[in-house]
Amino acid sequence: MSQINLETDRLILRQPDLSDFEPLCELMADAETTQFIGGQQEPAHVWRGLCGIVGHWALRGYGFYSVIEKASGAWVGRVGPWYPHGWPQPEVGWSLNRSTWRKGYATEAAAACLDDVFRRLEWPEVVHLIHADNTPSQGVARKLGSRDLGRDVPVAGFDMIVDLWGQSAAEWRERRKAFR
Repeated sequence: MSQINLETDRLILRQPDLSDFEPLCELMADAETTQFIGGQQEPAHVWRGLCGIVGHWALRGYGFYSVIEKASGAWVGRVGPWYPHGWPQPEVGWSLNRSTWRKGYATEAAAACLDDVFRRLEWPEVVHLIHADNTPSQGVARKLGSRDLGRDVPVAGFDMIVDLWGQSAAEWRERRKAFR
């Protein structure tokens, strides 16, 4: 499988590898960061999650990217297309270290991923599964041009109900002009 990387002005999005384990453990140990993505995880569960992300790439040809800040070379989170078993449809999701919040990284990385899923993967639409209380992620979705689609969906394996946000490829192409 060939390496797929994306790049923005401030970020490199690359396929995950073993070097991401420790920073992913830090992200998944933060109670505030993980409150809407299933809660804190111990390293053994983080390992399984990382292997699942790598396996998702192998099986589907896409998955969460590791997000690297160009200026520092630091791993800052994971963003990307994701379609695990039990999801209502393919999603672009994001989880970034709390230390990087409010810098626009989630929006910047997700915009690059939306370009990719609509161009390379030819998805007709995309969704984001966002907890009703997760106002920061709702803000990112709005900046991307997504909207609450008015559907509550269960998140398979997480015993929670979330709001389904999204937009079509045509809507994204029109909205994308605002990012240029």
